[in-house]
Amino acid sequence: MERVTRLSTEKAVVIFTPSNDCPMSYTVTTLFSGLGVCAAVHELDKDPRGRDMERDLARRLGRTPAVPAVFIGGKLVGSTDRVMSLHLGGKLVPMLKAAGAIWL
Repeated sequence: MERVTRLSTEKAVVIFTPSNDCPMSYTVTTLFSGLGVCAAVHELDKDPRGRDMERDLARRLGRTPAVPAVFIGGKLVGSTDRVMSLHLGGKLVPMLKAAGAIWL
């Protein structure tokens, strides 16, 4: 869907999430914040086209629920499990640096 593609490139890190108290979304946004990343966060249930975007994200991820969905440098990284795996493996910070999301 064009909207997801456009929004996913507005910042170095873009997170699509529900606005409710989703613990997985909280974990991802807190991790990025702790790393000094100023991510764009799109709460799909507050967007009039949120359902369509969520379906598009589910198709791209190959799973439901489709949120949180994280894009770094305009590329879909995945959901919480993938982001945490990259972080624990020492690969997330270099990816964030390459995308210009962090500098140090």
